[in-house]
Parts: sequence; C-alpha cells; structure tokens
Amino acid sequence: MSDAAAAEDGKAPAAVSAGISMKMVIIIVVGTLLLGIGAAFAIFKMTSGGHGGDEAKTEASEPKTSESKAESHGESGHKGEGKAGVAKGIMFDVDPFIVNLADTQDVKYLKLTVKLEMDNQEGADALTERMPQVRDTILVLLTSKESSSIRTTQGKFQLRDEITQRVNSLLPKPAVHTVYFTDFVVQ
Repeated sequence: MSDAAAAEDGKAPAAVSAGISMKMVIIIVVGTLLLGIGAAFAIFKMTSGGHGGDEAKTEASEPKTSESKAESHGESGHKGEGKAGVAKGIMFDVDPFIVNLADTQDVKYLKLTVKLEMDNQEGADALTERMPQVRDTILVLLTSKESSSIRTTQGKFQLRDEITQRVNSLLPKPAVHTVYFTDFVVQ
C-alpha cells in the first residue's frame, strides 16, 4: 500500500507540472500566432503602400522607372518615400558641408548633409551639370546663418525652404521637391 501511496504521490506532482507546462505551451502558441498574423498584416500594408485602389499602384510603379533611369545614368539616386511609404521621386545626394556660422561672439561650425528629392530625371541631370553653383549657393546661405536660428525646429524648416528655393532658382525648370537633412551638427 505504501507503494500505491508513493505512486499516487508521484502522479500528483506530474499532473500539476504537466498542466502548467501545457498552459505555457498554449500561451506561447497563441502569442506566436498573433505575432505572426500581426507581422503578415504589417508586411502586407507596407508592400501595398497603405492605400487601396489604382492610385497607389500608379504612384508605386511610376518612381521605379525613374529609379532605374537614375541608376543607368550612374547617379546615386534612390527612390524617395513619402509619408505613407509611397515612392515620390529621385533622391539626389549632395556632398556634406562643413561651414563656419555667422555667430559673432563664438566660432560655431555646422556640418550638414543634404539629400534633394527631385521630381524627375531631367531635373536630376540639370542638377548634376550645375553642381558647383548648387554647392556655392548652399554654402553662401549656410554661412549667413547664426547657430541660434538654425537650432530650432522652425529654423530648420526655414533653412530647408530656403535651400529648396535657391536650388530651384538655378535650374531651368524647378525640380527640387523636398530637401532632407541626413546629418545636422552644430558645434
């Protein structure tokens, strides 16, 4: 009888531990399933551009052709992404700028790297031809700024707009859609 009692005692803890491990297995399986469904939904939304209809298909297919043109020209163009992940235009890299700012009391430096989003390939070609003028106009603009004015968010937006206007004024037909700052350091 003591063997039977020992056997029962041995079974009871095994049943409890099997119940706990079974619950954990179910929780893990359900959690994994939910994560998988969520990931699949997110991937589907990203690849479809987050919008339905023919409008999203047209916008997504149009920049691919301009991107392939940029690559065949040897440009470092990449397709730009809008707010919803939909490609908008050709990304044009401009070499980094390191300039002295117009601060009078202290010597302040600005390191700025800019990417220009172009509306079309013709604009990117015109920009490549006028790169010395583009760099000059941006350098003159940057050296006229004080560190206090460009450190604020409003100052950065204003600088972005001024760069867009000045670069577009150098091109035969305005083609710069947006200016992006990829590196912005004031010291």
